[in-house]
Amino acid sequence: MTRRPAVIAHRGASGLRPEHTLEAYRLGIEQGADYIEPDLIMTRDGILVARHENEISGTTDVADHPEFADRRATKMVDGRQLTGWFTEDFTLAQLRSLRARERLPELRPASAAYGGRFGLVTLEEIIALVREESRVRGRPIGIVAELKHAAYFDGIGLPIDRALLPLIAGLGRDDPFFIECFEPGILRRLRGQTDVRLVQLLAETGGPPDCAPIGYAEMVTPSGLADIALYADAVGPAKALIVPRGADGASLPPTSLVADAHAAGLLVFPWTFRSENFFLPADLRRGEDLRAHGDSGAEYRQFYDLGVDAVFSDFPEQAVAARD
Repeated sequence: MTRRPAVIAHRGASGLRPEHTLEAYRLGIEQGADYIEPDLIMTRDGILVARHENEISGTTDVADHPEFADRRATKMVDGRQLTGWFTEDFTLAQLRSLRARERLPELRPASAAYGGRFGLVTLEEIIALVREESRVRGRPIGIVAELKHAAYFDGIGLPIDRALLPLIAGLGRDDPFFIECFEPGILRRLRGQTDVRLVQLLAETGGPPDCAPIGYAEMVTPSGLADIALYADAVGPAKALIVPRGADGASLPPTSLVADAHAAGLLVFPWTFRSENFFLPADLRRGEDLRAHGDSGAEYRQFYDLGVDAVFSDFPEQAVAARD
């Protein structure tokens, strides 16, 4: 990670293009991102594909394909009952026939206008894109890859590390590649399989789906962070774990999480920075239109001043501008 805070294009420039498409990743790089972030799930034939979840009805046009109507199913994933279409029921070749859609069309109509134009992509293709963009632009561009539903995929005979490890063979601590997950189990397993740096993700509430009853509140204590440091190199906390919000939606004084994590030897990559009023604290909103952009620059600067090592942003150009 660079000495100055790095900008991670969250699912690509996902505020401007449908997320997890080559076009979103490429635009994030063009806007100055140091890293791009794909979420990775498994296909039936064991290929890692970039999608936010394994249930894809909200981010693709799968429901418009009559040939796949009989694959609609209800499943229990990480303790939640979901109904829709799931990547593990499709081969990569079948997923290639789908088109990506904007996940938040009401909030992001400009991005939604690109719906149907772009296809789904594999991690192998993303790695190739990053290598080529690094060569052309003359600067290193990295990947922060999130593993989704690792324990779930283990349970259905599609271990995610089996697909991942051949693609990152030869990479180590000095390479611009991180692996992140909410589940400690897969990160602990990977610690013995690769030297690539690992990131423990932390949500504001609840706990990891693979190690109940441990909660995120316990994991962000000094002792919890010390335990994380035994297997991970960084934490990726929800922003509210660093700058909480009050009942009125306005920012409260920062917590000690950044300092505590650094004291444990961990980098800190908070998520997710978004520019729309809908996502900003009340004190940084501008106007009444929830789709309009508020003072996101002030939020970036606050977190940079708190000493974070990177930020996940849907609008990497704005994150870069606030930093530079």
